[in-house]
Amino acid sequence: MRILITGGAGFLGARLAREILKKGQLNGQTVSEVVIADLFPAPADLLADPRVKGHAGPMLEQGDLFKSGFDGVFHLASAVSGECELDFDLGLRSNVDSSRLLLDSIRASGKASRLVFASSVAVFGPDIGNPMPDLVTDTTLPTPQTSYGTHKLMIEHMVADYTRKGYIDGRSARLMTVAVRPGKPNGAASSFFSGIIREPLSGVDAVCPVDASVSHPLSSPGNTIHGLITVFEASREAVGGRMALNLPGLNVTVGQMLDALEKVAGPAVRARVKFERDERVAGIVANWSRGSTSERANALGLKAESNFEAIIEQYIEDCKTRPGYPAEALNGLK
Repeated sequence: MRILITGGAGFLGARLAREILKKGQLNGQTVSEVVIADLFPAPADLLADPRVKGHAGPMLEQGDLFKSGFDGVFHLASAVSGECELDFDLGLRSNVDSSRLLLDSIRASGKASRLVFASSVAVFGPDIGNPMPDLVTDTTLPTPQTSYGTHKLMIEHMVADYTRKGYIDGRSARLMTVAVRPGKPNGAASSFFSGIIREPLSGVDAVCPVDASVSHPLSSPGNTIHGLITVFEASREAVGGRMALNLPGLNVTVGQMLDALEKVAGPAVRARVKFERDERVAGIVANWSRGSTSERANALGLKAESNFEAIIEQYIEDCKTRPGYPAEALNGLK
């Protein structure tokens, strides 16, 4: 079985690749090759595996690779929310144009690959003609209020239509915001959801740009990867249609996140978080969902974490055992 992961050199993509290689199979079929396509080279531990082939460069220059025929595709490559707001053309190229190239290349290969597209909860947003409910569901009408969310929704519909035509066997899974991510902040407006946990645990002060009352659905990296693989392995009938489904998320406020941080790591660690409102970030976040449900994913056996303490504890364990987590990540606990 030959698998392609776009965005496979990034945090989630690399974790997904490691999990697939560890499993050694998908849908009962042996994974013989994992092709990682990204703007940057894949991590060294992945490239050291003889089953891995790395391809670095812009997706728009990798059409020949995408035409080579794959049994399965995980499409994670994307410019993130903050980048798309700051550079409109970059977002279109990196998200919409690259996805169209990928889908057309798979179509040209003549092999109707099973494809999972990593969409986002950012497809939801308030509109004067479509007020957003407190909890967005699989069937809530998406009216995104950012370019990033708009791109994700556009690609969801492309995946659904290419599936309708029989060019791919596609399914789109809407990821909740993933926390806690290791490393440095990225260009995503949601980056602070990880930063207010990650930085204090490393002994560094963190700035929270929104109010403590802000609520949002979050998921751990491990639960997110489990969701992507489960959606890939599920039958078309079990997935329940061509349109996108929500992956499970824990609906939690910033204040509850910090309460959990104090419970796990102590008051001194929590005290490293300072509130300094950033109107640009707060304005973006104000148009995001406050919580979600995931009935179709639940029917596949997927569920959210029971509390945010479990997500923090997963991060701490990951820092001790997983590649890609800096050695100083837990200096704040000493």
